[in-house]
Amino acid sequence: MAIAWSEKASFMEVLSRPPSLSPPVILTQDELKKIAAYKAVEFVESGMVLGLGTGSTAKHAVDRIGELLRLGKLKNIVGIPTSKKTQEQAVSLGIPLSDLDHHSTIDLAIDGADEVDPQLNLVKGRGGSLLREKMVEGTCKKFICIVDESKLVKHLGGSGLAMPVEVVPFCWKFTANKLQNLFEDSGCVAKLRNDSKGKPFVTDNGNYIVDLYLKKDIGDLQVASDAILRIAGVVEHGMFLDMATTVIVAGELGITIKNK
Repeated sequence: MAIAWSEKASFMEVLSRPPSLSPPVILTQDELKKIAAYKAVEFVESGMVLGLGTGSTAKHAVDRIGELLRLGKLKNIVGIPTSKKTQEQAVSLGIPLSDLDHHSTIDLAIDGADEVDPQLNLVKGRGGSLLREKMVEGTCKKFICIVDESKLVKHLGGSGLAMPVEVVPFCWKFTANKLQNLFEDSGCVAKLRNDSKGKPFVTDNGNYIVDLYLKKDIGDLQVASDAILRIAGVVEHGMFLDMATTVIVAGELGITIKNK
């Protein structure tokens, strides 16, 4: 299901105008992502230090920030990228960049998510950038998560898609078995993520990703988080618990803003 708005409307018009009486057109998932991203960028102010997310949704936000800088509507922005890919995108758009070593507190981060539960807990990392995303978004004053409505779930892991865990390459099978056994009661299957060539996917940090596929709710998320992180060989997991301060959802009825 998607938003039914006039086909020729710009994204900013879609966000600002009342529904038209013209024949509806179904927006694609990517168009919904773009609408949510543009809405999030409305929270950006000149002089801010920004966490720049990674992924197909966050890409639209970074593009918009670059556009507003070019038009002079935003000034003195500093971006902290969460991946090499986002860094390359930001450089191409002329967004000034820095890092956490020089900016230990971030005003605002904007990023997407793979799942969002009713308490605004997130699954992130299906794009492979979960460690840097968590480092950046864990130090920001405000974290706006942008999604289309397909990402909403009743509980984390509820989509049946991957729950990513970043692990060191050394004895990754041993670590994967530990993870699978940890959530055996939830029907967990742990699989090493491969790239398009069939080789192990390697993160920006030189690590591997083990994807957990869950058939049932894993219960208390904080307990699950602590148990994962106690496994030697685990670097970080893709559950972002109690981190998002705002979630912007683009869907059939328009934009929904959920605040913590």
